[in-house]
Amino acid sequence: MTNTDLSYAFARDKGLVVLEGEGERIKLGVRNGADPFSLIEARRVLRRPLKLQPLAAPDFERALTEHYAREGVSGDEAEAALDSHGGLASLVDGIPETADLLDGDDDAPVIRLINGLIYEAVDRKASDVHIEPHEDTLSVRYRIDGVLQEVLTPSRRLAAPLTSRIKVMARLDIAEKRIPQDGRISLSIGGRSIDVRVSTLPSRYGERVTMRLLDTRNALLGLDELGMDQVTLDRFREILAQPNGITLVTGPTGSGKTTTLYSALSVLNNGERNVMTLEDPIEYGLEGISQTQMHHKVGLTFAATLRAILRHDPDVVMVGEIRDLETAKVAFEFASTGRPVLSTVHTNSAAGAIQRLRDMGIEPYVIAATLKAVIAQRLVRKLCEHCRKPHQSAPEELALFGLDAADAPQFWRPGGCMACGNSGYNGRLGVYELITVDAGLRELIRADGSEDAIQEMALNRYDNLFRNAARYVKTGQTSVEEVLRVCRREEER
Repeated sequence: MTNTDLSYAFARDKGLVVLEGEGERIKLGVRNGADPFSLIEARRVLRRPLKLQPLAAPDFERALTEHYAREGVSGDEAEAALDSHGGLASLVDGIPETADLLDGDDDAPVIRLINGLIYEAVDRKASDVHIEPHEDTLSVRYRIDGVLQEVLTPSRRLAAPLTSRIKVMARLDIAEKRIPQDGRISLSIGGRSIDVRVSTLPSRYGERVTMRLLDTRNALLGLDELGMDQVTLDRFREILAQPNGITLVTGPTGSGKTTTLYSALSVLNNGERNVMTLEDPIEYGLEGISQTQMHHKVGLTFAATLRAILRHDPDVVMVGEIRDLETAKVAFEFASTGRPVLSTVHTNSAAGAIQRLRDMGIEPYVIAATLKAVIAQRLVRKLCEHCRKPHQSAPEELALFGLDAADAPQFWRPGGCMACGNSGYNGRLGVYELITVDAGLRELIRADGSEDAIQEMALNRYDNLFRNAARYVKTGQTSVEEVLRVCRREEER
């Protein structure tokens, strides 16, 4: 805290907030009903004459959130704090035990802990930070390479101050604890632009907080960097070169669908096309592309916005997700006019996406005429090169991957070291299956063929997810257990 500002705890409790500096004076917002004697303490701390601005309670809360949200997270300060305090656990130990930590004169320990949590999450390439209060403890976990890892279990007394401070940084209502809230924090760490999506949710022992870390550097990859095998990559490029039709990307949450879509858009955005996207939310800013954020409360839905942007003469449209019949109908109508559409659907396989469209109510003949490809994907964890251990493959494992003992490659298993945080894995690899709608498959879809029949016809010459993932086991890049965790064995059919 400098002599031009008040601590967050003092400002919140006493009803005072610094609005701006005016020459030698400081403009101070004063909440209606604030204690006049607190002005004397504010004058002593700030050491400058004050110009008072009365504020109603809602205006004060808004000004308080706006002012203290500016502090953000400093990568340099976070790194220094971690180094000087000996890690996250030491930052927790350094916080005084008080009934309400923000009632203290200095809220810097809590800020240092939040800075440290976010900085270390970015450093360890975590995609999410989960803060969940339990009866006696507070669980802090990172999702690294798709798997949650617990990093701290401090006392539950930290829950309220941590949640309150994060909500201030994300410009959320700190007084509202009964309903879920969503916000964002923009910050820079080590020259990298990080966007943090914050979501709060009431739970039994208090509000839980999830922070999703969006690093632009990790999302904007070229097609060659996605990890597709050469055959799939060549087929995907051919699809993107076609002038019309719908291409769908499918897979569970966290399987890299957005990254694949953005990579495809980067190919299509050649400077001669009007490329427009509808997203909920916009995860990464794309240069030269018009991106629109959905706002369901005011009627800005995928279907309604898609109809609106058709009047803006787009050449390529990306719809974040086809969730309902209305969105699907508008997307297929647009694609039938001779322009390409990219979107996602939540299904377990590429053939399952076709069945999902039929279940929504899209006629089979419309799907057959307009759909040009579906790509399903997963991410498997990559074995740490520093600690992976050779593994004697069992006969069942060899049979699973169609190998003979005589010519079987060396299999590997995870170990655990400092480089990978003792997980045995470091990084992830893309696994894909690609269905292209050719003449034969078009007739089968038009005839309302079953999902199994579509899968068999479409992938009889190409890899499905399981076979595509098997290449990483054979080359020692991942383990048998990891492939079985991500890809169901029944997909090998």
